[in-house]
Amino acid sequence: MIDTPLLEVNDLSVRFGSVAAVSSVSFTVRSGEVFGVVGESGAGKSATAKAIIGLLPQSARVEGSVRFRGEEIRGASDATLRKVRGAGIGYVFQDALTALDPVRKIGVQLIESLQIHKDVSRKEAAKVAEDLLGEVQIKDPARCMSSFPHQLSGGMRQRVVIAAALIADPALIIADEVTSALDVTVQRRVLDLLLKVCADRGAAVIMITHDLGVVAQTCDRVAVLYGGIVAEEADVFDLFDAPRHPYTKALLQSMPRIGEDVPFVPIPGSAIQVVGKLHSCPFAGRCSYATQECLVDVPPVTTEEDGRQYRCVHALEPVS
Repeated sequence: MIDTPLLEVNDLSVRFGSVAAVSSVSFTVRSGEVFGVVGESGAGKSATAKAIIGLLPQSARVEGSVRFRGEEIRGASDATLRKVRGAGIGYVFQDALTALDPVRKIGVQLIESLQIHKDVSRKEAAKVAEDLLGEVQIKDPARCMSSFPHQLSGGMRQRVVIAAALIADPALIIADEVTSALDVTVQRRVLDLLLKVCADRGAAVIMITHDLGVVAQTCDRVAVLYGGIVAEEADVFDLFDAPRHPYTKALLQSMPRIGEDVPFVPIPGSAIQVVGKLHSCPFAGRCSYATQECLVDVPPVTTEEDGRQYRCVHALEPVS
């Protein structure tokens, strides 16, 4: 018997008017794994994540399929999505200040979040919330419970947002650029904490980031997004050892390497914004391997025996 993936995303597309933010994105996430989604700003990472749990504005046109635990949730009713959010899928937002209500104390917000999903008393919910704040390594949980968001440091606020996402014991956490708003000295601690708490609870993680260093340190598998499509998906070790897509290769070459005598090679040009329907490889305008063949259609998905996938007609060409 084949285990059903925890999350299945098939041919997901997101449009904002004439702009195609996401075009036919597909991937799966298994229980307990850390799945990375990486790419430059504008690649479609956050639009994909928010489309999964219905957090996009009404102006967005979303198509495709999102199945969680085997059940379709894309296009589900508000009541169904409210049950999925928090209890099934938790979301850790990039900016903790906008994710938390500025005029309500932390304890009130956590207690309310738990009571929405579980039949517990306020006293029981308060105990769970305080224990969880301790689990995310907030030194004085009781004081934190009685504080407003602005009274906490950036690192503490991000820990509170992690606690809020975990409070109803979801099976999947979507972490949307969780460290980008933090001081570099705090980033690593928050990232390690998130992964430890999720691992202790057996929760899977979708790690959305523009930082390949974060991917290398945290992820089991990774999807590389560009121009709203999955350019490449692979096991994280395979991706770094032998990238197939020129965009992946270019991202790796553009990473600074401390202690190595390797030149920094920036990617030429700017990230594309797809207007209308995508008719060609979105990376063709910045790709040193591009030929006329890349401009006549979007490359099909190629799948290797080990499950690695990529969309490129010149995928096996070596980096010069």
